[in-house]
Amino acid sequence: MPIERIKTISEFHRTRSLPPPEQPLISVVNFADVRLTQDHQGNSWVYDFYSISLKRNIGGKIRYGQQEYDFDEGIMFFIAPGQVFSIERDPEVKGERSGWMLMIHPDFFWNTTLAKTIKQYDYFGYTTHEALFVSKKEEDILKGIIENIKQEYHANIDRYSQNIIISQIETLLNYSERFYNRQFLTRKKSNHQILDNLENKLTAYFNSELLVTKGLPSVQDIAVSLNTSPKYLSSVLKMLTGQTAQQHIHEKLLDKAKERLTTSELSVSEIAYELGFEHPQSFSKLFKTKTGLSPMEFRQSFQSN
Repeated sequence: MPIERIKTISEFHRTRSLPPPEQPLISVVNFADVRLTQDHQGNSWVYDFYSISLKRNIGGKIRYGQQEYDFDEGIMFFIAPGQVFSIERDPEVKGERSGWMLMIHPDFFWNTTLAKTIKQYDYFGYTTHEALFVSKKEEDILKGIIENIKQEYHANIDRYSQNIIISQIETLLNYSERFYNRQFLTRKKSNHQILDNLENKLTAYFNSELLVTKGLPSVQDIAVSLNTSPKYLSSVLKMLTGQTAQQHIHEKLLDKAKERLTTSELSVSEIAYELGFEHPQSFSKLFKTKTGLSPMEFRQSFQSN
């Protein structure tokens, strides 16, 4: 599938059969008006700007976590510059498309605090498989903010306009973060399934020869095997367990290390090698950082009991 880069908001309007944007750095469009021209269909996309959208009846399905969901709810996507994405549409599915899309070029944030803080919103690092499902009440709140943004940039731009729009965008992002946290809690079935599958995959990995041949699994590799993104996986785990994905991997490593220290006569160096460490000192340093004891001190304290 070819990847097409859209560098400007004006170019997005042109390829979606929309009139030119009123402002080159920010635009809100009605999703029902978006029409992808024939020569651009079937592509993957990369934007050089931020895109926040809420869509209904897109015609197709997405995977969310470990399950499939129809596009019959209000669904939000958060796409950062440089993020590759694609959505498969089902031409047989008919429906009245609705929703909105907010596009903001990074230059619009120039010389504002949001230029830095926007990178702190983890959901821009989620993939389109991990969309935000909003209720009608939540959708109405977000729609009101979008209307405020439209009204401000439709009016005569003055020296207050940018700050007012920036404030509205920050409010939109903060509400979205609240709604994502609600989603982690309310969609417990899929979230707990992710946790169960993570535990099973880590157990299988640590009981195999992969530790010796490949070393510790990366969060990226584990996330891919769970059909999710690293940031989303860590966000779910942080909400459910208080630990990130990296902390879960280290905890599983420590459990395996403690087992070997207490049930075998292997030296610390041999255990470190078994656990995928090239240098025993690195293993000992991690173990002491996490437990407060060196591997030998842990073994001795266990034996003294």
